[in-house]
Amino acid sequence: MDHVAILALFDRDMREGAQPDGPGARVERAGNVVRQVSDENGWNGVVWSDVDAAGADAAIAEQIAYYSGLGREFEWKLYGHDLPVDLGQRLRAAGFTPRPEETLMIGEVADLNLDAEPPEGIRIVAVDDPTGIDRVADVHEKAFGTSSARLRRQLLAHLQADPDTVVAAVALAGDVAVSAARMELVPGTRFAGLWGGGTVEEWRGRGIYRALVAHRAQVAVARGYRYLQVDAVPESRAILERLGFQPLTVTTPYVYVP
Repeated sequence: MDHVAILALFDRDMREGAQPDGPGARVERAGNVVRQVSDENGWNGVVWSDVDAAGADAAIAEQIAYYSGLGREFEWKLYGHDLPVDLGQRLRAAGFTPRPEETLMIGEVADLNLDAEPPEGIRIVAVDDPTGIDRVADVHEKAFGTSSARLRRQLLAHLQADPDTVVAAVALAGDVAVSAARMELVPGTRFAGLWGGGTVEEWRGRGIYRALVAHRAQVAVARGYRYLQVDAVPESRAILERLGFQPLTVTTPYVYVP
């Protein structure tokens, strides 16, 4: 994989050319900044910027003023190759709080190991109704210890308005959901994004996460996507590397609360 070329393609298609991530969201270009604007239940933030040292502080101030005027908390999603090189320091100085760093990993589906089967006693089921969404949300709360209210609303909105843009699945032990994940499909691009993979604590280390990655990858192949993209936390990076994903850069969410 040509890391430089793939990263440039990712920046062009998924950041500068970003599409709304759900019903009710819109993407705007404000000067050299591309941002998503949603209601309080959706994601608000900057996905791409092309600012230099002379204009960075003004661009940051403009986004703070804009989102503060809407009464919205928002995120500036900073990537390791973004310029200027001190953009993270400037965001902190302006009042943003950095969240834990993640690794942008991309895999070309033709090169991935997609033979991972779920362990004995586990079956993977596609989610296509409110009951399935409740299972995904319940797993999210147990696996991550955070509220799944926003996730539940977003998945329900996708299911009702644009079901072809999200693929969700749960892993069941009998009738009990023990792991769940979703994939966001971006029409007109070559990228599908893997998100939200989580397994409840007592079921970890058995290969369920790996099987859910393989399941979603197979769906992406069937729908004609060439690349899979993941913002990987340290716990999942090693699994993804064994499947054939490669790290390209790091990404840090900088959050501003008005």
